[in-house]
Amino acid sequence: MNRENLQRLLAPKHLAFIGGRSMARALKRCAEGGFKGEMWLANPQHDELEGVPCVRSVADLPAGPDAVFIATNRELTVSAVAELAEKGAGGAICYASGYAETGEEGEALQKRLLEAAGDMALLGPNCYGLLDYLHGAALWPVAHGGHIVEKGVAVLTQSGNFAYNVSMSDRSLPVAYMASVGNQAQLGVAELMDVLLDEPRVTAIGLHLEGLKNVPGFARAAYKALQKGIPVIALKTGVSEIGAELALSHTSSLAGSDALYDALFDRLGVIRVSGPVSFMETLKAAACGNLPAGPSLAALACSGGDAGLIADYAERNGLPLPKLVDAQRAELAEVLPDYANIANPLDFTTAIWGDGPALQKMLDSALRTPADAALLVLDYPGEETGERAQCDLLLELYCAALKRHDKVGFIASAFPELLPAHARELLHSHGVAALQGVEDGLAAWGRIAHYRQRREALLERGEAARVPLCPLALDGQGRLLDEWQSKQALKPFGVPLPAAVLTTPGQAREAAVDLGFPLVLKAVSADLPHKTEAGGVMLNLRNEAALEAALLTMRENLARHAPQVAFDQVLLERMATPPLAELIVGIKREPGFGLALVIGAGGILVELLKDSRSLLLPTTDAAIRDALLSLRSAPLLTGFRGRPAVDLDALVEAVRAVADYACEHVDSLLELDVNPLLACADGAVAVDALIRIAE
Repeated sequence: MNRENLQRLLAPKHLAFIGGRSMARALKRCAEGGFKGEMWLANPQHDELEGVPCVRSVADLPAGPDAVFIATNRELTVSAVAELAEKGAGGAICYASGYAETGEEGEALQKRLLEAAGDMALLGPNCYGLLDYLHGAALWPVAHGGHIVEKGVAVLTQSGNFAYNVSMSDRSLPVAYMASVGNQAQLGVAELMDVLLDEPRVTAIGLHLEGLKNVPGFARAAYKALQKGIPVIALKTGVSEIGAELALSHTSSLAGSDALYDALFDRLGVIRVSGPVSFMETLKAAACGNLPAGPSLAALACSGGDAGLIADYAERNGLPLPKLVDAQRAELAEVLPDYANIANPLDFTTAIWGDGPALQKMLDSALRTPADAALLVLDYPGEETGERAQCDLLLELYCAALKRHDKVGFIASAFPELLPAHARELLHSHGVAALQGVEDGLAAWGRIAHYRQRREALLERGEAARVPLCPLALDGQGRLLDEWQSKQALKPFGVPLPAAVLTTPGQAREAAVDLGFPLVLKAVSADLPHKTEAGGVMLNLRNEAALEAALLTMRENLARHAPQVAFDQVLLERMATPPLAELIVGIKREPGFGLALVIGAGGILVELLKDSRSLLLPTTDAAIRDALLSLRSAPLLTGFRGRPAVDLDALVEAVRAVADYACEHVDSLLELDVNPLLACADGAVAVDALIRIAE
């Protein structure tokens, strides 16, 4: 694809539609919606449709159009794309289905479609199309609910119906672009993001995803958004966990595929939301492009009940409410009645309702604050009451006061339906977010309010600049290394290990004397990945007699619980001192997605607690440190109940050594566990390890 052709598709000077009556209606909707350029309709059988004149073929078009919507069957679509490429068109949307989503035959046809496109930009196939509200170009097969905007968000979705519903929603989301990406045969989420981020009128990007086809490309585009300070909001569906029984290691049970999406989004500052409403409201909070410097709020309401809701939801979403200073309190007391609760949030009551000068004085006093942003909670009465003009007055005064005080602000209604469309449009024209529902609104604002600080931290941490490793799929179950082999593989990368010797049961006594007591005795076999359950581990052996007894017991245990395992090798290790914490450090391979470093509470409680964090590789020491300190069990690392803190620098170094091994062996590593990694006040030591590699 030629990037210039994609830019033509996204900022077209002329449009073409290929198809029947529905395309004639689509062309007319563009004219009604404000598109100023030339438009043509191609149909081989008609001179005109719905009053729109037709040309008989692509060859008859007066020029190669910048953007084309093709609504023909799948075979004719391939022919049309080839003719458009020959004509010098910029880009095309392929509406037809029946390509790669249907199986082998469709995959072959999709390949032909790509070959036909050549350098032309291609969206689809099997997609609803593209709505461009910056230029009024609706390359779309049906009606839509949007209109031309000066600036707004870009919404990219894998569901045409979701895009249709967003355009029809009664939420006044200012949309600059909406694209249904379909099969993403050529243009996908990553490619569209990259170009849309160069359009200064795009203020935020919303993603509705089932999955990503191009993780490295997405990571590059999301990092570009992070650098530019453009929030990316993602609604990820298709959440699933990979069952622990499908893998040998504990790591795979901790890090399902959705955990890796969380890791990707967290790495890149992508704001993940849980549903369509939070998606819409969070996008609205970012849509004006006026992002707050931080989370603190100066909040106003005209009732004690609304003020109470603000206080609860602000606390829940990490939005501090700074106390009013004495000068503010004195000023507000002059204009508000004695029964007003002069605090933050401020209940300014309805006593001054409709009184312009009093409302302005109240607003000036309340907004003379160091808080990062301001909030007014307001619900409109029904139009039949005749009281909406008083609400409009308050909105105008509020917007003017925000401008005077150079303050970022937003409105939230207590009930979503009680902020009418004319009020939302008025607010957005002033650059003020109009959020519907105080609970959803404050949650949305909280996500955006924390974005700026999070962004600065991520850019400083450096991890976001590194493109994730995305390994190819490997066939087969691979080969499991035994504990000794696993540790020897990790040792050159700096993984700290206990003093140890590999020997046989018959020579164990002599080896033990050389190594020194107390010792740990372990059975060694690639056929025994979980030794403890089979009685293949004996701890704290203090002398030769204890060692002899342990060897005898271990032989009996294996004969009973793992008769297939030959008891011909044992590992003797110096007994480690009791740790302050036990961790698991592992590697999870998700073909086509990423190689993940999983860090969590380890030892025998690993699957019980499921306290873990995932980082995609490559990563940084700063990211590893943050992951360790974000665990629920982190107090064990920092000094719990007067106990000493662990050597965090040594712990980070040990974890990074595991990550370095994984990066070096990305083409063959299937999975890896270090469990437990003992964290101590004077260092760290890996006392068990498991590696599975491809044959």
